[in-house]
Order: sequence, then structure tokens, then C-alpha cells
Amino acid sequence: MKSDRRNFLKKTSLLGAGIVSIPTMTNFSNLFKNHKSSSNKMKLRFYPYTLDLKHVFTVAVSSRKTTPVMMVEIEHDGVIGYGEASMPPYLGESHETASSFLSKVDLSKFDNVFLMEEILSYVDSIAPNNNAAKASIDIALHDLIGKKLGKPWYAIWGLDPKKTPYTSFTIGIDTPDVVRQKVKEADIYKILKVKLGRENDKEMIETIRSVTDKPIRVDVNQGWTDKNSALKMIEWLKTKKIEFVEQPLPKENIDDLVWLKERSPLLIIGDESVVRLGDVKKAYGVYHGINVKLMKSTGMREAYTMIKLAKALDMKVMLGCMTETTCAISAAAQMSPLADWADLDGADLISNDLFIGTKIIDGKVTLTDLPGIGVTKI
Repeated sequence: MKSDRRNFLKKTSLLGAGIVSIPTMTNFSNLFKNHKSSSNKMKLRFYPYTLDLKHVFTVAVSSRKTTPVMMVEIEHDGVIGYGEASMPPYLGESHETASSFLSKVDLSKFDNVFLMEEILSYVDSIAPNNNAAKASIDIALHDLIGKKLGKPWYAIWGLDPKKTPYTSFTIGIDTPDVVRQKVKEADIYKILKVKLGRENDKEMIETIRSVTDKPIRVDVNQGWTDKNSALKMIEWLKTKKIEFVEQPLPKENIDDLVWLKERSPLLIIGDESVVRLGDVKKAYGVYHGINVKLMKSTGMREAYTMIKLAKALDMKVMLGCMTETTCAISAAAQMSPLADWADLDGADLISNDLFIGTKIIDGKVTLTDLPGIGVTKI
């Protein structure tokens, strides 16, 4: 642990000295300088929508059959950028909170749509929290700017679309019969992500192992409370071809998580513990890696910076999602070539998508060459 801390101090001192670069949108000023914004003002529109899940989705802390989302559009000179806020109820956002927040956003005060840092800093300052609502603005603005530049964001960031990872398919906690059905439905996926954290954890894994030998990643959603029991469970999981364990203990149990990380035969990944950029440094030494999600991070701008910082600290990165339409999935997918792992199956878990864009082909995240976030509204 002491050596981890020494390495951390060394790396963060390099970051502070500018030796390790964490690119942000300010690096793209030369790209934007020849693109003048007209005198027309940006127009913000939003409307509530409810995603219907194909199956009841159960994790350690809750179950649901739907997910409320807020769909966002930013229009400028006839070009429309699309965004989305996905709000699983346990995160504390809703149609009501998103509507209240978005009603306070006044984009007409900005004369240049390319002032992304300024615009998104303003949006972030309007009120605390509301991360998903903020993400919807961020995604729509990225889509709008990408369309004006005529380039997808992976190209603007200089990323190779061939280097996208394979994504896992998430299987919620359920009865053996339903679990087997979900595994069958996930046939095109080469990796499974299994929710654990209740009394039937071993039954879940044994059921899946009875029908497939695909690699499994497990997500406990803070469902285990005792570090010794957690270690025994992880040691058992190690024998079942498990790749890593996500958020095994409550996020506030830092000492227990450090203890578990030092002894675990599997990698430990932080999810609920890592929300925004400031949490990445705090996760160093506590987790082997982090799960970055647009709905937690307030969108693409901060998620991209979180990934670059985590990489500078030699931490693994998973790019994750909520249950979302292809809009938000495609936005996250733009940075997926940077990730070690992806969990971008959210649109495949719903039955009423609104967009066409990033697809999962033979289990692999596959980007389009469309500009912006790469989506078309159905």
C-alpha cells in the first residue's frame, strides 16, 4: 500500500508539472478557429420519455421494469444535436428534477456554439448534482459541434475506431429459468456481466456456468457488507472464470476496500465510488480500476478527462452505462477505444429505442462514421 501511495504522489506531481498531459476541449481551439458561429441563438428543447425494459432489472439494491429518461435537443442554424439523461430512480434524479434543472439553462447568452468549456462550466454551475441532466446538455452540445465540424467525436479525439472493445451483456438478479433465458438472448455477446449482492449469488453463477463458459464480470453494487465474507466469495469466483469484481463493498468502507484489494485474487473495480473527476485520485490505491459513466460524470467532456487521468495513474478503465437509448450509448462509444473494457449494452436491454447509431456486432462496439455522436433519430 505504501508503494502505491509513493507511485501515486510521483504520478500526480508529474500531472501538476504538465509532464503528463490530460487533454480537454481547450486542445481543440485550432480546430475550431475557422468555424464561426452565426448570430442565431441556440435553442434548447427537452421532453420526458420512459424506457421499457425487456426484463425486470434487479440489482442488489432495487428492481425496476422501466427507466425514466429526458431527451434533449440543441438546435443552431438548423443543425440539431441530440442528448439524453437516463435516470434510474436509485440515483435520485427524475423527470421532475431534470425538467426543473433544464428549465434553468439559458444557452441564448452564448454567441459561439464552439465555446464548449465556457458553456458546460456554466451548466455545471447552475445547481449541484443533477449529473444526468447535465450530461444530456453535454451530449447534445458534442453532437451539435461534431455535426458542424462534419466529424465523429472519435475522429476529433484522434481515436482509432478499430480499437473499440468487446462489450459485456448485463444479466440482472433473477430465478434460474429467467437467467438461462437471458444468457440465451445474449448469444452474440462474448462476455457476460452478472449482478450479485443478494442471497443467491452462487446460484446465479452456477446457473450461468451450467449453460456457458463465456468470461463473466460481476457487479455487486455495494451488496456485500463484510470484508472477510467478500474475500471468501471472490476466492470462490476465481474458480469460475470471473474477470473482475465491481464495487463489492459499500463505497464509504474505504479501509475495508483497501484491505480487500490487497488480498483479492481478482481485480476490484470502483463504480458507485467514482462519480466525477475528483473521485479518480481518491480511487487510486483503493481499486484496481474505475467504471466511467456519462450519467455520473455529467457527460462526455468530463468522462474523457477521467479516463485520461486514470490511464496516467495506471488504473484500468471500464466504460459503462445505464439503461439508455442508442443516443447516450453512441456518445459513450466515441471514447471506447480508450477503455480496457466496455459495458455498453444499455440500448439492447430496452424495447423502445429512439435512435440508430453505434451497434454491437458479434459482441464488439462498432462505431458509425456519422458526425457528432453518430446517431440518426428514428
